[in-house]
Amino acid sequence: MHADPFFLSDVAGFLGGYFAFLAVMNGIFALVLWRSYGQTGRALVWTVFAGAMMILSSLALSGSPSLVPALPDGVRGLVNTLSGPVLYSLGTVALCTVLFVFRSFFVRPMVAWTLFNAALVLMGLSMADQNFALIVMKPDNVPIVGLVFLLAFFTWVATKQAVVNDERIARGEPPMEKLDDEKVLVWPDLVYTELICMVAVSAFLLVWAICLPAPLEEPASSVKTPNPSKAPWYFLGLQEMLVYFDPWYAGVVLPSLVIFGLMAMPYLDFNKAGNGYYSIAERKFAYLTFQFGFLVLWITLIILGTFLRGPNWNFFGPFEYWTPYKVEVLNNVDLNQMFWVNWLDMPLPRAAVDAPWYSRIATVLLRESPGLVVLGLYLVALPPVLAVTIFRGMFVKMGFIRYMVMANLMLLMLSLPLKMALRWTMNLKYIVTIPELSLNF
Repeated sequence: MHADPFFLSDVAGFLGGYFAFLAVMNGIFALVLWRSYGQTGRALVWTVFAGAMMILSSLALSGSPSLVPALPDGVRGLVNTLSGPVLYSLGTVALCTVLFVFRSFFVRPMVAWTLFNAALVLMGLSMADQNFALIVMKPDNVPIVGLVFLLAFFTWVATKQAVVNDERIARGEPPMEKLDDEKVLVWPDLVYTELICMVAVSAFLLVWAICLPAPLEEPASSVKTPNPSKAPWYFLGLQEMLVYFDPWYAGVVLPSLVIFGLMAMPYLDFNKAGNGYYSIAERKFAYLTFQFGFLVLWITLIILGTFLRGPNWNFFGPFEYWTPYKVEVLNNVDLNQMFWVNWLDMPLPRAAVDAPWYSRIATVLLRESPGLVVLGLYLVALPPVLAVTIFRGMFVKMGFIRYMVMANLMLLMLSLPLKMALRWTMNLKYIVTIPELSLNF
């Protein structure tokens, strides 16, 4: 776990500038708090923090590898140990739950600024680890790191607006959007704003292209496949799904269901509150469903595929060396084998080669009966049970057809984390497998 002294010497200049930037940023922030808002106490706190960042910058620029700020070896080893897929998934769900329950606290600007700086400091200290830096500073991955921070920022902005509106609505006041609904002209108001943004973004991309060259590799060759061979970042969530499902389901059915679900959403939604303004309290079910599907089932899979999936598509910790010789023995079994062989200690039902077609069909149905029963209970029996219990009010308002469409879309969405958990905990490969038809679930 000890860092390479030569690497620390190379990265010292970058870390020095990085922590100096944090010092200047928080120094300006402290000055604004003091001069514009008169918050002397908070300004003093952030001034002290800026001074601490300058000390870290000086240590990094000292030229001594032993003085470069870095996370302790024990902390990095603990993070690698806790970075398994189960804890990673449970951690992301727990984090989203905490942020939702205590959203009124986390949307406070000072709390958000504190967490933002904590994330930046943690990333800076992690940069002193060679394995972490090689992954995060890879030209392909630098934009993804920026997108993670941008996503967090815009999620915070939207949540803050929703919390403010919910508090106003609870007091009987109109939402903020109703206070400033004056219409403006597309020309020149909107066009000028878009023009300025276009010029600024073009200049930023030009500087980016000069400072961070594109990671062009040699021409593709069928005899030399990169390891790991990864899709573009926006498809890494889909590539992760291919680990747990058959390609036809993960690559065709699930994406089609996402598109169909987005198209069907306006017809399934019976709640007219929250139209035209941000709100969480008035649309909790829709908000939680979207955030779970987008953040937990898509964004976290992209992060997992980018930073935690290494050679041979093995799972690596953030500070772990990506060695192609890491071999994980996985004995994945289908549910039919688990039921007949492992639990009942019987061979799988098989039909004779010369058996009639109806006998072969009956044998396949008998062999796959455990999986078919599980799918039937999950997709057919569970929606009515939910309709008379948890979703009783929704069933009354939506009607049978709309409710069944909504319930099955939701259950199919939940099938992804459930299947992932079954693979990680029980090494379950497929619930139903019919090789005679190349059909697997």
